Amino acid sequence: MKTVAILLSFSFLILSSASGQNKRVFDPTNARDGETVEYCHQHIKMKELRKDENFIMQNAEAEAEFNKKLKEPIEKDVIYTIPIVFHVLHNEGPENISDEQIHNALFVLNRDFSLGNADAANVHPDFQGMPANSEIEFVLATKAPNGVCFKGITRTTSVLSVQGEDGGDQVNAIVSGNDVYNGTWPGNRYLNVFVCGDIGGAAGYTYNPGNWNATSMTNGIWLLHNYTGSIGTSSVGTSRTLTHEVGHWLNLSHTWGGDNNPNVSTSCNQDDGVQDTPLCIGVTSCNMNSNGCSGDNAYWGFNIRDNVENYMDYSYCSKMFTDGQKARMRAALQVQSTGRKNLWQTSNLNMTGATGVLVLCKAQFEADRTTLCAGDAIQFTDDSYNAVSSWSWSISPSTGWSYSSGSNASSQNPNIVFSDEGLYSITLTASDGTTSDVETKNNYIRVLPSAAGLPFWEGFEEYTSLQNLTNWEVVNINNNNAFTLESSFGYSGTKCVRLPNFGQQGSNVDELISQSIDVSSVPETEEITLSFRYAYRKRTSSDYELLKVFVSNNCGDDWSQKKTLGGNQLGSTASNSSWYPTSLTDWKTVHVVNINESFYSPSFRMKFRFEGEGGNNFYLDDINLYQGAPSDDLVTGIFDNSNELGLSLYPNPADAELSVDFELNSNQSLEVKIVNLLGKVVGSYGIQGNEGKNTVVLNTQSLSNGTYIVELLGESISSSLPFVKL
Repeated sequence: MKTVAILLSFSFLILSSASGQNKRVFDPTNARDGETVEYCHQHIKMKELRKDENFIMQNAEAEAEFNKKLKEPIEKDVIYTIPIVFHVLHNEGPENISDEQIHNALFVLNRDFSLGNADAANVHPDFQGMPANSEIEFVLATKAPNGVCFKGITRTTSVLSVQGEDGGDQVNAIVSGNDVYNGTWPGNRYLNVFVCGDIGGAAGYTYNPGNWNATSMTNGIWLLHNYTGSIGTSSVGTSRTLTHEVGHWLNLSHTWGGDNNPNVSTSCNQDDGVQDTPLCIGVTSCNMNSNGCSGDNAYWGFNIRDNVENYMDYSYCSKMFTDGQKARMRAALQVQSTGRKNLWQTSNLNMTGATGVLVLCKAQFEADRTTLCAGDAIQFTDDSYNAVSSWSWSISPSTGWSYSSGSNASSQNPNIVFSDEGLYSITLTASDGTTSDVETKNNYIRVLPSAAGLPFWEGFEEYTSLQNLTNWEVVNINNNNAFTLESSFGYSGTKCVRLPNFGQQGSNVDELISQSIDVSSVPETEEITLSFRYAYRKRTSSDYELLKVFVSNNCGDDWSQKKTLGGNQLGSTASNSSWYPTSLTDWKTVHVVNINESFYSPSFRMKFRFEGEGGNNFYLDDINLYQGAPSDDLVTGIFDNSNELGLSLYPNPADAELSVDFELNSNQSLEVKIVNLLGKVVGSYGIQGNEGKNTVVLNTQSLSNGTYIVELLGESISSSLPFVKL
């Protein structure tokens, strides 16, 4: 067999221009059987580079150096250590894979390169004894280019994760937007692996080592998230894609030669540059009897079947490198001009923190949820890195919670029960025995107040801000403008909720979530209605923004979508300036009537989700949950005959005194109650009502500012109206 040097280089310029083509059409001949992405685009990418004459001319030095190293004896019992960094580029989707999945991918990679895979013992008898230990290991870097300690993983949020036609654009997004170091991660110091949601229709690709731009960050490997590791979004069957691509990165070709076309008979006329891999045409399944190229093999001396179990084929049963491939990869790591030799030097391992000696970088933790009902438990997870030997947890305030059985303040991952309403700050102190680090998350846990009863009404009159409330949760997914309190106007009072959406970025999502409400007493045969009022304008006539309403029957653990208003249904009028409602006619009333009995629970919650696309402002008021048919008027009592009674309150809002007017058909004893929005009676007065018109004056000076309900209860009447205390 002939030995051919396929060492090539690339430039960032070529990568960006050559890749930025129209979206690739899926080629099933370049995919493994049953898969919907092409397995590898390495040779496609290299073919694009070879179109540039300057690229070909400047690569001669690297080719000559590689050919020289390939002829030298292999260093025995020397393990080359390569610093590796996983850059997760995601758009808040499943491609944002877990640290655990990345650690698993690294485990699979090291297992395969060290011949630690048990299935290597099961290769076809013709190849028994041939699987090689490449004596190459990959270690997560723990120092960024600026010396900052990190976990070997970066994360970047960008829509480019799923727009993979231009790998250069994806790398640029990581350079400018990752959460560790905004700058270039040189390719001669790190093996950069870019995990994305789309990479132009392939499962993976890379470039052969080269000298043209050896220090470029684009001198790395692109992987689909579901071909990374064997767990999480990936699987065992797709777990060796990284092994395959690292083979290319270390100057291996596919076993059938220098193209991306398996099962083509003309591949018998080319070669992969490795003596002990038989001539073949490649497979896309696992045909152990494949023998695509007839004739005696120069290395073997006879006609030998295809080595379909080789990592550089497309089979599902890959499990080996050969000694010839090992020699080629190790020679690639001796080439200085490509930057590969610098990777495993002691100075670089020290610089990138890939020596294997781990120290504590940062205390870090997360919780499985941050909002809960009183009496529920939260599982905390320690995410501290890179070396931790002890943990100390602290919660403020110090009461209203307790550790579950088996957990304590020194547990790595404690389970804690929160029994009292409030906002709780959590502190973790992590130590490696020498140094310590502290992370505190203020007001991190929100324990909701006791469930409110029906009818529930929220007009937002009692608040000065929506921040740090226990009964309303503001979720700002994109970390920009969020739901806030509007104090200048409302539908029923002087306040409402506002989302400053004018001119915001596209794909902007915000949520407003209620406290729990007890609706368990409503009979299954009765209906409940959720009503609310909103005001909205588009920015342009083509805007399509969405309001979605969800409900939960288990304190927000699960949500069910019950209403969607989008596009012209949400609002058809456009305003090219930041808009606000100026009259009651600007408001619309919506009734949600499809809440069935499966949601009649003591921990009912509702969520308003606005999905903006840079349109205009959105306003929300008079959120009203009640038993019975839809009502355009506020429902604040189970029974309400206020019209018959002529019940009225004034002045409303009230500062000191509130007059209650009503009419009776007969003399009777009455009770007048003042109730807050949590259902607590804050004032109760017994009076004797007379036939005809009555006026009762209530002193409200002792009440805190906010919204209250006046209830009038008698022998034959039950009526209520809200008022605002200033």
